[in-house]
Amino acid sequence: MISEHIRETIRTLFSTGTAKKEIARLLSIDIKTVRSILNSETGAHTERSDKIDVSDELLETLYISCRGYAHRMQEVLEEEHQIKIGYSTLTRLIREKDMRKKKKGRSSHYEDVPGEEMQHDTSPYTLEIDGAKRKVIASSLYIRYSKMRYILFYPVFNRFVMKCFLYKALQYFGFSASVCIIDNTNLAISAGTGGNAIFNREMIEFANQFGFRWQAHWVKHSDRKAGVERSFHTIETSFFPGRSFASFEDLNLKAIEWATIRYAGRPQSKTKLIPLQLFEHEKPFLIKINEHLQPPYRCHHRLIDAYGYVSFNGNYYWIPEDAEKKGREFKVLEYEKKIEIYQKRNKLTEYRLPDYDIKNKRFYPPQMKIKTKPNNRKKGFTEEERSLRTLGPVCCTYLDFIHSVECCNRQKPKLIRDLYSLSKRLSSNILSETLEQALKFKVDSLHSLERIAQNLLQKDLFPDNENPINSDYENREEYRAGRFSSEADLARFQTLLENEEKNEE
Repeated sequence: MISEHIRETIRTLFSTGTAKKEIARLLSIDIKTVRSILNSETGAHTERSDKIDVSDELLETLYISCRGYAHRMQEVLEEEHQIKIGYSTLTRLIREKDMRKKKKGRSSHYEDVPGEEMQHDTSPYTLEIDGAKRKVIASSLYIRYSKMRYILFYPVFNRFVMKCFLYKALQYFGFSASVCIIDNTNLAISAGTGGNAIFNREMIEFANQFGFRWQAHWVKHSDRKAGVERSFHTIETSFFPGRSFASFEDLNLKAIEWATIRYAGRPQSKTKLIPLQLFEHEKPFLIKINEHLQPPYRCHHRLIDAYGYVSFNGNYYWIPEDAEKKGREFKVLEYEKKIEIYQKRNKLTEYRLPDYDIKNKRFYPPQMKIKTKPNNRKKGFTEEERSLRTLGPVCCTYLDFIHSVECCNRQKPKLIRDLYSLSKRLSSNILSETLEQALKFKVDSLHSLERIAQNLLQKDLFPDNENPINSDYENREEYRAGRFSSEADLARFQTLLENEEKNEE
């Protein structure tokens, strides 16, 4: 801050004819400060002689006609309006006028009418389940008036899973609203968006069972289902923190208990209303659900193999031997948690579906002892890899290399099984040294690993002699005594050769 004394000194020196640069040098201040003080006193205001002024109307007109491309606006200004302006100056003017910012219109207001509306949406997350990172899909159903929520998590989400979720949610509530607001997902919509959406016939028939109809909001108008969108924010801030999940079942049990009991039983932050109490008030306005509705299912056709199994979703399910005599074609009905196997409308058996990650497993009744199995089943490597990872950090690093992009071996499961077999034949030290060299040279074949291990074993069996043989043996008396010996008489061999030549003649 320049004091008033210095200001007065600057004015006095300038009035006596002292140059501005000289005043700045004498007072050890910037010349710009001297100029600003003198200009503020005299009221002088300097204008740039080369300043380019473009009217707001012309700028807005060009921005619309050129669709916001500043390069084209620069060309039009120069060619049609004879205004030469730099690109950076033009973009600065566009920013100052806020032309590139889309003005958001006011949000529409919809009254909360009892029994009128519910909303559905999904959101992806990455959670730690049983110590491993998993990608999951959160599916949420939100009843708008009472603020009731039903939330479940799935490893995959498709049209069949969507129907299973809505069936379970509506059966839990026992009631349904008249309209279900969704986004423009292809799981429910065949063509079009928003009010022009054409819904899939399968989803329309599903909605008719519960008495509601679908309605899609317009593109980029997700605020139309702001209630369910807010639910995902609440999940991230109130449900995930401080909770651990042992499995998908544990995750879903905790999600249902949190959404339908704990969260629904406390007052909301703004309105102080309790969703459970509002839901009791809303029930007379909702549509009563028939408790005996058939759960969603999908029909699949399968053929039995030579071992008495039908394959489904990467696993094998045993069929009774008597059924095979009537034919090899079977019908598999897939429900959310089980499958039922039919033959000519006769139910043969049913199985509970395993977890989504379980593949290449055989399933049969527990009282049956099955000796045969398909020999074309894919062999897994999970158990082998789990055992190898307990052998040390070097083995874990090599397994990570096998799973990485750098590994060129296309038969990675077989390589892991072969590595497990090799670990049973080698000691831990030899295995660690073998894998260290393999990582150094990016070795990804069993043959090369075996050669490295063989070289290491030979080195251990025949180590290099650090104490070489003493070369003083030539000075020993025994060596000197035996050094001179009588030479053999070879004259008789010459006589034999001459006699053979005479006989040949």
